[in-house]
Amino acid sequence: MDKARISESEWIVMEEIWTRHPVTAAEVVEGLQGKADWKGQTIRTLLTRLVKKAFVRMIHKENVFLYEPLVERASVVEQESSSFLNRVFAGSCKPLVLHFVENGELTVEEIEELKRALEGIDTND
Repeated sequence: MDKARISESEWIVMEEIWTRHPVTAAEVVEGLQGKADWKGQTIRTLLTRLVKKAFVRMIHKENVFLYEPLVERASVVEQESSSFLNRVFAGSCKPLVLHFVENGELTVEEIEELKRALEGIDTND
């Protein structure tokens, strides 16, 4: 995916769109009450940015504008993860995982899940 990046604020709006699409701007505003302390106009501005960046499309239907995602959440997660990994950890997963392990930011359950995932990796490739 060779697209612009999503800002932290835009990500919050995208989560609402991915969850509820197609959705009106008013529904996005309503859905973000209690999650973000933004005025409706701020959310509408973020929607406009997401349309311009081609993450969302706006459809005119029966006198209302609906927003729906043009990209899947998994694709954006992959893009953002790769960008973060490259910027902060020179593209290597090992220092990332070690950082979280060494700083106590993983629960016992998460560590066990990581162990199972690592055990399932075929290292003969």
